[in-house]
Amino acid sequence: MRKPIIAGNWKMHKTIAEAVEFVNDIKDKVNNTDVEAVICAPFTLLKDLKEATKGTNIKIGAQNMHYAEQGAFTGEISAPMLKELNIDYVVLGHSERRQYFNETNETVNKKVIKALEEGIDPILCVGETLEEREASETKNVCKEQTEKALVGVSAEDMKKVVIAYEPVWAIGTGKTATSEDANDVIAYIRQVVANIYGDLANEVRIQYGGSVKPSNVAEIMNQSDIDGALVGGASLDVESFLGLLEF
Repeated sequence: MRKPIIAGNWKMHKTIAEAVEFVNDIKDKVNNTDVEAVICAPFTLLKDLKEATKGTNIKIGAQNMHYAEQGAFTGEISAPMLKELNIDYVVLGHSERRQYFNETNETVNKKVIKALEEGIDPILCVGETLEEREASETKNVCKEQTEKALVGVSAEDMKKVVIAYEPVWAIGTGKTATSEDANDVIAYIRQVVANIYGDLANEVRIQYGGSVKPSNVAEIMNQSDIDGALVGGASLDVESFLGLLEF
């Protein structure tokens, strides 16, 4: 049985004070240990969030990292820096990183390998643009992104990887794939993983991301192959985030 994972991706939102207040408002209400709750926050918030969530079931994730341990990479953060803070997860290959910051399948793969080396579990994002979807390239795009991101990842390490299917056209637009369509693509991604790792694919958790909110999370989570959600805007509000966890 795959444990559901609901991860909030705060993107470039919240100050330290706002983040700590958010955690203080939810930590006594996150009691469902059958669902893994994760907050993926800006780098400046991570240390304070780890401190604020001590003794709770809430995990903390970063939104990106560099694949080098150190070096002349102004503005970047390394995996050892995240490890020092005991960060649980790191989001890699998010569509916004690919779109605005020139992420490639190759750099995502390097980051996945490095995160695993440092004991940080990757949340690997894959997904198609609107143009690719309209050209019926959805599955081809997801296959290529998944396969290339996992080059060199051992079967043992694959157990630690979470995959997030995020159709680019559904992020922040209010549009969402139907739960059946999302499940169909996620089942296909699981088959891609099975082609590499065999039955281990049945243990890999695959999330859906794309305008998930309390009003549609139950329908999405009731699908056979969807194991969670990577949520943007709806994760920024206390009651909304709690609603997501209580699907």
